[in-house]
Amino acid sequence: MTEAAAALPEIHHRFVQANGLQFHVAECGEGEKFALCLHGFPESGYSWRHQLPLLAERGYRVWAPDLRGYGQTDKPKGVAAYDLEILMQDVVSLIDASGAKQTLLLFHDWGGVIGWHVVARQLRPLEGAICMNIPHPGAMQANMSFRQLRLFWYCFFFQLPWLPEFLLTAKHGAMVARAFRDTSCHPERWTEEDLAVYREDVCRPGAATAMLDYYRALFRTPGARRQRKQGYPAVDTRTLMLWGERDIALTKQLSYGTEKFVPNLTLHYLPDVSHWTQQDDPETVNRHIEDWLAAGG
Repeated sequence: MTEAAAALPEIHHRFVQANGLQFHVAECGEGEKFALCLHGFPESGYSWRHQLPLLAERGYRVWAPDLRGYGQTDKPKGVAAYDLEILMQDVVSLIDASGAKQTLLLFHDWGGVIGWHVVARQLRPLEGAICMNIPHPGAMQANMSFRQLRLFWYCFFFQLPWLPEFLLTAKHGAMVARAFRDTSCHPERWTEEDLAVYREDVCRPGAATAMLDYYRALFRTPGARRQRKQGYPAVDTRTLMLWGERDIALTKQLSYGTEKFVPNLTLHYLPDVSHWTQQDDPETVNRHIEDWLAAGG
């Protein structure tokens, strides 16, 4: 371990009760300022390992939970357990469990589907939001195209029974490891140890089905429909959006017009970064986060 690495704040692990579940949480830092990091598919709280020490050094107590169904967090059975509004309540309950009066919310991919709705509905006081490669739902609706629908083929494939689970877990999660390395701009950053975390997680009992049920619930449960019907009025939450331009699943166009929904927006496009934003180029991502936090006082 280098001297610089040894000086970084340590990441600890704990379990937190929230919304009737036990969440596994990676925690770093201490103090009154609080940051909550929401991961995507097929990841876990581990995906924020490069950002936790940075935020801790900036004076935050940071939590990066495994979302429901992921990692070491509880895995309730049934598609209905992954309704969007239940996932939103998970985030609210985690914030309440932290005791924080105000939260910096970071989110990526599926964590962003949830996070954007927490921001849009102003469910808890937020210091700000940091978004990575997931469009605001209002902007996504406005910019949806036939090309983007074709790129969403996997969302429809995931509606099938048992076959997606079989493919995700075959050869101890080999497909998950390939997905990260094959679609990353910097595959050399993914160590075997990193990939082993995700392979182990997807093979935990019930995990693959739970992870896929996020996609199934989006089509089959009422929460997402209710949220769409409410619309997305503009909110004044200070927001940083970082968008890796070499995302194979989400087109850059989906980010256009985000400022209509969050006028206090800072947006940076990252030309040599994939969908796995904060893991693919953590140095660039962390620099933008640090600059944005400094600019906000």
